[in-house]
Amino acid sequence: MKPKITPRDNEIKLGADEFIVSKTDTKGKITYANRVFMQIAGYPEDQLLGIQHNIIRHPDMPRGVFKYIWDELKQGHEVFGYVKNLTSDGSYYWVFANITCDYNDSGELVGYYSVRRRPSQNAIDTIVPVYKKMLEIERASRTSEACEKSLAYLVSVLEELGVGYEELILSLDEGE
Repeated sequence: MKPKITPRDNEIKLGADEFIVSKTDTKGKITYANRVFMQIAGYPEDQLLGIQHNIIRHPDMPRGVFKYIWDELKQGHEVFGYVKNLTSDGSYYWVFANITCDYNDSGELVGYYSVRRRPSQNAIDTIVPVYKKMLEIERASRTSEACEKSLAYLVSVLEELGVGYEELILSLDEGE
């Protein structure tokens, strides 16, 4: 069960040379967490392994973003994204995440592999207003429609910009 943590306004920034690495099974339960992950998130290994990866989900993150990520992963696609995470003490940290499917030697999906690094400030400044609007949409919608409606807003932003999701996400860290 996910512990109830009260978010607070204290940002932790990953170092420029730090990478968070984790692996999950196909249901999203953590099977591996590197030391940087444990240190930044504030959990020892025994409190992460076997636990749903959403233990670090910050309430500022729209569910529509995770729906998009899961939809892409279920199709076998690699996914990039910006995610605000919650630490064990309520602090937060932003990451630029790269998530890929993990296959065994027989080609069967066994889980997911994620490498996360510090995002640029430009990326955070660009994505925060989009995520805030997505959250507003989710809160104003019936639970059964919230993800779809916030994801539809994200798609409309992409159409307005004339770019695809991956193109936008990858472009935000360029030049920094």
